[in-house]
Amino acid sequence: MNDEAVIEPVPGVPKPDPVVTIDGLGRSFGGLQAVDVDHLEIQRHTVTSIIGPNGAGKTTLFNLLTGFDKADEGTWELNGGPLVGIPSFKVARRGMVRTFQLTKALSRLTVMENMLVAAKDQPGEALRGAMLGRWRGVEEANEQRAMDLLERFGIDYMAYEYAGSCSGGQRKLLEMARALMVEPEVIMLDEPMAGVNPALTQSLLGQITGLKDSGQTVVFVEHDMDVVQEISDWVVVLAEGRVIAEGPPEVIAKNPAVIDAYLGAEHGEAAS
Repeated sequence: MNDEAVIEPVPGVPKPDPVVTIDGLGRSFGGLQAVDVDHLEIQRHTVTSIIGPNGAGKTTLFNLLTGFDKADEGTWELNGGPLVGIPSFKVARRGMVRTFQLTKALSRLTVMENMLVAAKDQPGEALRGAMLGRWRGVEEANEQRAMDLLERFGIDYMAYEYAGSCSGGQRKLLEMARALMVEPEVIMLDEPMAGVNPALTQSLLGQITGLKDSGQTVVFVEHDMDVVQEISDWVVVLAEGRVIAEGPPEVIAKNPAVIDAYLGAEHGEAAS
C-alpha cells in the first residue's frame, strides 16, 4: 500500500487518500446489531480485504455501501460525495459496484447480453437517442468493450452461449467482467473465491491484482487467510458488526483480537 509505513494499524485510522469514507454506520435486524462502524476509510488504488467470522456483518456492510440495503444511521461517501439514500444503480453510475457471493448472472440471456445490460450511457434507452440512431455506434462500442473484457477474463469463447450453461467459476468471472462494464472506480467483491476450483482460483487472484494495477480500488470479503495474505494491501476485521482491527496483512495475522475473534467463532461452532 502507498504510504503504509505512516498508517497506524488501529481501527478508524485516517488514510492519506481515501476513496470511501464511512462514519457512524449502523444497521440492525430484529434487535441484532449487524453493522456498527464508527469510522472507516478505504484507501484509493489498494486491495482491501474485509474479514471476520460468520455473522460479522461483512455482506451487510457491502449492501449498505452499494445501495442494496438501507442504514438505520450514519453516512458514507465516495470521493467526498454522499451516498446515503442513493439506489444501487445510481451508486454504480457514480463509480462503485459490487458482486455477490451467489452470482447473479441472467441465465436465460447469453453471456454477451449479460455484459451489455450493464453498459452505461446507452442513448437507445432514450426516445430522442433512438430516433436519431445514435444507439448504433454506442452499441458497437459496447459490444467491443464487452468482448475485450470477456477475453481479459478468459471466457470470450462463451460470449454467445447462455449464461445458465456457465460453470460456477465461469459465472464468477462473468460477474466480475460485467461489473467492469460500468467502468467503476471501486469494485467490491463478496467472496469471489467461494465454490471456485483451485485452478480457477489463481486466475481470479490474478484478475483482482490486475484491477488494482489498472488504477481501480478493490474491496473484497474473503475467508481464506492464505488468499488474504497473498493479495491484500490492507485488512479490515469485523466482529459483531464492529471494526476490531485493521492494518497490513502481516500485522493482522498476529493481532490477538483477531485471533480471539476467529477462535471464538470456531469454538462456538464446535460446541453447537
